[in-house]
Amino acid sequence: MEQQKLLKRLFLWPSKNIARVIPMILLVGFITGLYVDTSVLKQFILPVTVLMIYPTMIGFKLKEIVNFSQGKLLFTTMILNFLVVPVVAWLLGTGFLLSDPQLFAGLAITSLLPTSNMTIAFTMLAKGNVPGAVKLTTLSLILGALLAPWYLLAMVGKYVPVDVIATLKTILLVILLPLFMGVVTYSLLLRKYTQEHFQKNIKPLLPAASAWGMIFIVFASISMNADRIASHLNIFVIALLVQVAFYVINYGMAVVAGRVLFKEPDALALVFATVLRNLSISIGLAATAFGPNAALMVSLAFLIQAQAAAWFIRLNERYQILKKSQALREGS
Repeated sequence: MEQQKLLKRLFLWPSKNIARVIPMILLVGFITGLYVDTSVLKQFILPVTVLMIYPTMIGFKLKEIVNFSQGKLLFTTMILNFLVVPVVAWLLGTGFLLSDPQLFAGLAITSLLPTSNMTIAFTMLAKGNVPGAVKLTTLSLILGALLAPWYLLAMVGKYVPVDVIATLKTILLVILLPLFMGVVTYSLLLRKYTQEHFQKNIKPLLPAASAWGMIFIVFASISMNADRIASHLNIFVIALLVQVAFYVINYGMAVVAGRVLFKEPDALALVFATVLRNLSISIGLAATAFGPNAALMVSLAFLIQAQAAAWFIRLNERYQILKKSQALREGS
């Protein structure tokens, strides 16, 4: 019994400590790559990506794709996610990352695949509009999958080769295949267990399964790229600063839109559906479609995203960032 508890704690530890795990894996992968040729790992990235995303799709609510209630919130979030945020990524990429276009491609992919289960989780923690967050997450995932290849062609096609059909096939493989597997698995689970049992005993294990796949991809990406990073440390620093700027700008835009247009619960859903990117899918797509540098760029986002969201909740609770001013309340 004690051994089972220990194994469970070990299994869950990466997902519960992702902010610590990613820097550790980046360091271990970098050191390993300096002394060991890990290029053999490249062939496993695509299947591991599919297996990594599959657990996140168990419990996915397909009906939310055609649920267009809360239209103002949906419309505003889609404008930010598929117009404003890609423009921000393009400006940052063309301004600072053209010396390594793969890094630019990684940033572009990050900007085009918004929202994940983290959106729902952080909206819940912040006491925001959770049903709205579910709708935003579902619709954004499908739109992102369909639009990403064409956006990538427009954003980075001038700097790196973008095979739209191949990229679309990769996206469909790493999103639709796990989605189908997840829906089928969820249906089978509900035949055997109650919804309550699933939520309490099975769902908490799913992020942990994804985290182990994420660890492999981060390790493989940085280890295969270690020599290049060592000889171009300045590019690594610039890439990290660009990711920080990307998140700071996105938070600023989302806060302004949420504060002006919505009451606080809806504003919280808007913020987390805009600033939180689907890094699990992004890193898998970056590694398979563009290469290790693109995956490295996404890896850097893991260092920022969760901590920034946690700090935003604290700051909003303390300073009421999303509370409308008196003038705005009277105007609305």
